[in-house]
Amino acid sequence: MSDQRYVEIPGSKTHELPPLLLHCAMDSATDLTSVMQEAEDMLAASDADQEILEQRKLDLAVHLAQQYKGLLSHWNWGDSVIEWIRQCEITFESEGVLRKLLHPDVWPHASRASFVELLREKAIPTGGVALDTAVGLRLTFRQPPPIDCFSSEFLFYLNATVAGTAYQAWSQSPVLFPPDRFHFDVLDVS
Repeated sequence: MSDQRYVEIPGSKTHELPPLLLHCAMDSATDLTSVMQEAEDMLAASDADQEILEQRKLDLAVHLAQQYKGLLSHWNWGDSVIEWIRQCEITFESEGVLRKLLHPDVWPHASRASFVELLREKAIPTGGVALDTAVGLRLTFRQPPPIDCFSSEFLFYLNATVAGTAYQAWSQSPVLFPPDRFHFDVLDVS
């Protein structure tokens, strides 16, 4: 490939990578009672009817629960991608042509983030999940945070900076993998 952003791979062989196994979040009912107190704390003091206040509180709790389901979806995608990268690293170590591509003492070298870019360039359907955010969330949290710690402040900081900053710090890579030289499948195992 003539584009300098891609690492040069000797030969013309298309390399087979392990499948990306997606362990997506199950569509389970989220316990609204665990976010009701936060929803109540978010409501401003008002002279509205008690029935209207209860409806607002319920609406906020439903919104927080939906935000949590979105976080779980992103985190699960990120977890699947990180595990896939580990499997790809094993594959790279076992193939002589690919072995040197990930070593930092060889210039130019690709980083683990090059695998995320490979997913993007291959246009893998993500169902609305932003891969950088997904991987950033997984890098930030070993396990998804429990819904009990979800608050408006938590969501603000999480959505505004945390996941993006984690991914940016992790993703410094001088070169990428040429997408036409790799093949892999994406399997939903949930």
